[in-house]
Amino acid sequence: MTKITRIYYQNSTNNRKRKAKVKTLLHLPLYFLIALLYILGSPVLAKVPDAINSSSQLTNTTITNTVSASSLEQGKMLYDAGRFAEAVQVLQQAAEKYKQQEDNLRLAITLSNLSLAYQQLGAWTEAKQAITGSLNLLRASNKKQNWQVLAQSLDIQGRLQLAMGEAEEALATWQQTAEIYKQAKNHNGVVRSQINQAQAWRTKGFYTRAVKILKEVDRQLQSQPDSIEKAVALRSLGDAQLVAGNLEESQDALNRSLMIAENLKSQPHIAASLFSLGNYARTQQQIKQAINYYQQTIQVSSSPLVKVQAQLNLLSLLIQDREQPLTVQSLLSSIQSQLQQLPPSRAAIYAQINFAQSLMKLSIGDRDRKSPQFPVFSPEQIAQLLETTVQQSRSLGDKRAEAYALLSFGSLYQKTQQLPKAQSFTQQGLVLAQTSNAQDIAYRLEWQLGKLLRAQKDIKGAIAAYDAAVESLKSLRNDLVAVNQDVQFNFRDSVEPVYRESVELLLQSPDGNLDKLLDKARQRIEALQLAELDNFFQEACLQGESVPLDRVANQENPTAILYPIILPEELQVIVKIPKQNLQHYSTKISQTEVEEVLTQLRKTLVNPAATNAIKNQSQQVYNWLIQPIESQLAKSKVNTLVFVLDGSLRNLPMAALYDGKKYLVEKYAIALSVGLQLQNPKRLIRQQLRALTAGLTQPPPDFPNFGPLPAIKSEINLIASAGVSTTSLLDKDFTRKALENKVNTVPFNVVHLATHGQFSSRAENTFILAASGPIKVRDFNILLRGRDESRPGAVELLFLSACQTAAGDNRATLGLAGAAVRAGARSTLASLWQIDDESTALFVGEFYRELQGNEITKAEALRQAQLKLLRHPNYNAPCFWSAYVLVGNWL
Repeated sequence: MTKITRIYYQNSTNNRKRKAKVKTLLHLPLYFLIALLYILGSPVLAKVPDAINSSSQLTNTTITNTVSASSLEQGKMLYDAGRFAEAVQVLQQAAEKYKQQEDNLRLAITLSNLSLAYQQLGAWTEAKQAITGSLNLLRASNKKQNWQVLAQSLDIQGRLQLAMGEAEEALATWQQTAEIYKQAKNHNGVVRSQINQAQAWRTKGFYTRAVKILKEVDRQLQSQPDSIEKAVALRSLGDAQLVAGNLEESQDALNRSLMIAENLKSQPHIAASLFSLGNYARTQQQIKQAINYYQQTIQVSSSPLVKVQAQLNLLSLLIQDREQPLTVQSLLSSIQSQLQQLPPSRAAIYAQINFAQSLMKLSIGDRDRKSPQFPVFSPEQIAQLLETTVQQSRSLGDKRAEAYALLSFGSLYQKTQQLPKAQSFTQQGLVLAQTSNAQDIAYRLEWQLGKLLRAQKDIKGAIAAYDAAVESLKSLRNDLVAVNQDVQFNFRDSVEPVYRESVELLLQSPDGNLDKLLDKARQRIEALQLAELDNFFQEACLQGESVPLDRVANQENPTAILYPIILPEELQVIVKIPKQNLQHYSTKISQTEVEEVLTQLRKTLVNPAATNAIKNQSQQVYNWLIQPIESQLAKSKVNTLVFVLDGSLRNLPMAALYDGKKYLVEKYAIALSVGLQLQNPKRLIRQQLRALTAGLTQPPPDFPNFGPLPAIKSEINLIASAGVSTTSLLDKDFTRKALENKVNTVPFNVVHLATHGQFSSRAENTFILAASGPIKVRDFNILLRGRDESRPGAVELLFLSACQTAAGDNRATLGLAGAAVRAGARSTLASLWQIDDESTALFVGEFYRELQGNEITKAEALRQAQLKLLRHPNYNAPCFWSAYVLVGNWL
C-alpha cells in the first residue's frame, strides 16, 4: 500500500494568461511526493519510496524572494538525494527568512516540508512541532485561497500520525483532507487522500476496506488519461490485494501500474512497480522471477536507498537458495559501500539491520549448510554494524528503530552463545518497544527473551516471557494478519513457533497445578489453530455463539476429546474424558520422524492394494494417540472421539487408525474440531431434511486435470431416495449465480455439493468447481453466511463430495477447515482425497438414510456409512471409506 504526502512549493502563476505575462518569474516545482511505507515496517523487508512530481497549481501567489526560493530548491534537491539532515538545515534557514519577512504562507509551506524531512530522520518531536506550526499559521489566516495549501499540510500531518502509530488520527486527518479537495474540485487531491485513507485502514487491519477504497479509486481513474496518481493507485491496490490474498488481482494491478509508469517514462515509478512485483513473486515463491524483478529495480532506480533495498532483498533470496556465490560476493561489496553513503534516517538504519541479519544467516546460522565458496563475516564485524545502527537510532531519538537494532543484537549474541549479553540487549529492546507501543516488535523480543531464559534453565521466567509474547500477539487486534506487512510476516516462521514452544514449556514445567497447566496448553494450541485460520483468510474468522467442547462432551453422548501436539522432540497428547481431569502422555520421537511416518501413511492410504502396509503404519500412529488410554475409554463407555488435530496429523483420517484387530471407526464415531469451542452446538432436529444439491458430472474445459464424474446423478438420486427433500442444480444449471439464487430463495438445512474441489493451505487455491468455473472458499461467505442461522432454515450440514486435498501440500487440510468455517455451516463433511465415484454414491446414500431415519448423531451416521463400505467386498480397502471426515458439530 502506498500513502501519499507532498513536499511542495508555491507556484509562480495563477493561470495560463498570467503565466504568459510573467515569463521572468522563477518557476519552482509545485510538489514532490514521497511514500515512506518502509518507515512503519520492519528492517527485514523495506519498501520503495514513491517520488511523484505534479504540475498542478496551488495558489496565485508569486515567489519574489529568489534567495529563499533557491533555498527551497536546494532543500528539495537534498531531500531527493536522501540527504535529509542537510535538507533540514537548508529548510530551517528558509523558514527563518520567511519568519523575518512575516510571510506566513511561505513559512507554513516551508514548515510542512521541514516536517517531512524530520520524519525521514525519525525526529518525531521536531516533525510534530513543524507541522503543528504550519497548520496553526494556515488556520489563523483562514483564507479560502489557502485551503489547498492547508490540505497539503494536513496530508503531511496524516503521514506523521501514521508513522507514529496513530492510524485512527491519520484516517480522520485524511478524511478531512479529502473534503477540502472536494470543495476545491481538485480531483487528484481527492484521489491521493483516498489512497492515504486506504493505507490507514490497512494499518488498522481492515484490508478488505482498504481494497474496497482502492478499487473505487481505480474505477474513477479508468476513464482518465495515464498519470502518476493512477500508477500509484494501482500499485497501492496491488500491494493491498497481495496482503488480502487476492493474488490474481494483485498481479494484474501491479502490472497495470508498471505499464502506466513505463508509458509516462517515470523512472521512480517504474522502479517502484518492479519492486512490488518482486515482492509479489517472492511471496509466491517464484524465486527466479523475484530475482529478475529486483535486478531490474536496481538497474532502473536512481535512488541510492531504493537500490540498496532491492539489493538486500535480492541478497536474502540468494542466501536462502545458497546459489551464485560470486553474485553474493559482489552484492555484499556493493551493499556495504552504499550503506556507508546513506545519511542517517530510519530507512537507512533498517537497511543496515537487514544487512546484518543476512550476514548472520550467511556466517552463523545453518552451519552445516555453509559453503566455503560464500564469504564469512565474524560476529565482531556484524556487532560493529549493529552498534552503528544503535548509535544512529539514539542520535535520531528513534526508539522503534533502536528496539529493532537491539532485537538483532540480542539475536547475534544468542547465536554465538553469549547468553547474558543477549539477554541484556533483548531486555533493553523490550523496554523501548513497550514504551513505543510497538507490539509487533515487543512480541519478538519477548519470544527471544523466553528462549534465552529457557536456555539458562529459568523455566518459570521463560514461561512468563512466552505468556507475554502470546498476549502481545493477541493485542495486535486479535488478528495476526493485522501485523504490518513490512515485518516480512511469515506465519510459520514468525508466529507459529511462539505458540508451539510455549506449549512445550508448559508441559515440561515441574511447578503448578497439572490440570491448569494442561488446560493452558490446550488453550494455547487452540489459539494457534484460530490464528492459522485468520492467517489463511487474512481476516478474523470464527464469530458467533460458542460453547467449550468439555461442556458438550459431558452433557451429550460419552465423548472423549484428544489434543495431539507435535513438538520438536516428542509427541504429546492431552485427553479429556467425561467427568475426569485432564491427563496427558507423550512419546519421545522427533518432529521429523513423526512427519515422515505421517507422510508415508498418507501416501499409502490412497492405494487400494496396500491394506497390510496401511495396518502396520496406522497401528504405529494408533499407539501414539490411543493405546495409552484405550482401557479408560472402554471403562468410561466412550462412544465418540473428537480430535483437535495438529500439524500433519490433520492430513490423516483418524478412522483408519488400527489397533491390531480393528480400525478405530469400528469402535467409535469420530469427528474433528477446529478448536476448543464448538460453534452453535445444537443437535440436528429430527425433521424432514431438506437438501440443496448441486452436481457437475463433466468439469469445465479449462480444468483438464479433473475427470468426469458420471455417478454423481446416481448420488443425488440416492439422497432423494433416502427420504431427503432435494432441490437440485445439475451440470450446466450448476453455476455460481444459480447457486446463490437458490441459497437465497429455497428452504434447506443441508447443502450437498457433488463436484470436484481442492483444499489447499492457500485460500486462493481452495475451491469447488461449478459449470461457470471455480467457486473459491472466500466466496462461501457470500453464498451461505447470508442466511440467518437462527431461523429454521439454518445450514446444519455442508457436504463436499468428490473433493481432495492438494497433492504435496502438507497443510492442505487447513483449506478444509477454512471451507468449514467460511461456510458458516454447523458441520462440514468432506473427503481428504477423491475416490471412486460409484463407492461415493453408495456411501452418500447410506449416510443420508442413517441421518434421516435414526435418532443418531452426525458422527454416528458417518460411522455407519463408512462401515457399510468397509463391509462391502469391493470397497473394504481404507482408501474407499476412510477419506471422509466430519468437521465441527458432531451432534
